[in-house]
Amino acid sequence: MSNIQKALQERILVLDGAMGTMLQRYKFTEADFRGERFKDYPTPLQGNNDLLSITQPEAIKTIHGKYFEAGADIVETNTFSGTTIAMADYQMEDLVYELNYQSAKIAKEVADEFTKREPNKPRFVAGSIGPTNRTASMSPDVNDPGFRAVTFDELRIAYKQQVEALIDGGVDLLLVETVFDTLNAKAALFAIEEVKEERNIDIPIMLSGTITDASGRTLSGQTAEAFLISVSHIPLLSIGFNCALGANLLQPHLEAIANKTDFAISAHPNAGLPNAFGEYDESPEDMGEQIEEYLKKNLINIIGGCCGTTPEHIKVIADIAAKYKPRTVTLSAVEGSH
Repeated sequence: MSNIQKALQERILVLDGAMGTMLQRYKFTEADFRGERFKDYPTPLQGNNDLLSITQPEAIKTIHGKYFEAGADIVETNTFSGTTIAMADYQMEDLVYELNYQSAKIAKEVADEFTKREPNKPRFVAGSIGPTNRTASMSPDVNDPGFRAVTFDELRIAYKQQVEALIDGGVDLLLVETVFDTLNAKAALFAIEEVKEERNIDIPIMLSGTITDASGRTLSGQTAEAFLISVSHIPLLSIGFNCALGANLLQPHLEAIANKTDFAISAHPNAGLPNAFGEYDESPEDMGEQIEEYLKKNLINIIGGCCGTTPEHIKVIADIAAKYKPRTVTLSAVEGSH
């Protein structure tokens, strides 16, 4: 049993908040994104947050530290767009291995520091694997419904490269997150299984989908329960949801899967819904109150924050989570659902 599985049985684990929200506070300019190394790069680089692991490593390190200070057990690597597919926007496909490796290394150094300080509370690093900006299930062209901008195999190859670099950099687990297209997620999971087999290793996998609107479905059309069923053949550490919704709107979808699986359940909702300016206003206290409902109902094992959440949010969430026992798994419900 891995350390994280042990920790999961003892307590509700806390995931960090939003890397992007914290990076916005730095107000980095184009020159900051470029650093010395990329100062003559032919494409604009501002907005390529993953690149900051190379050009502004201290900022990334500081943010991880703030989340651990706030009570997080797990931080995510700064690699949400760390595939050749997503990096094509910046013509940086060749940097993918280095970006993931460096991001993992930075996060792992900070995690080790905190674990050394508090050996009774080991800290973990989750390799963040985002959905890419293409979808394998749907056509981006209204006039050509059969067209696909990416194939399963292209996704698998891209994800495999990301996964290898994250593992080489020292992550403790992998987090396939913000899944809006289950076929993309399956390509990522397939790639992970390939790497596990080739290297003869076992690494825990968290999987987190995103419900995109009030219909209660993912972008590729699945309900929460359908999403769970379609990935249950993979041995996952946890399944859950993140992004898109605030904590209160996410609750029914967690309820839909909580008694149907023996995987751990995770949630990292946004700080409410975005306002007219695309900003998230929900206070740590408001968010904490909503999340406490999850805990009262015994819905989750891992809790954190997505867009708009800060160390202040995570501190409130961690304090609340400490008062509750992790969700217990009633296997009768699981067996009944197969």
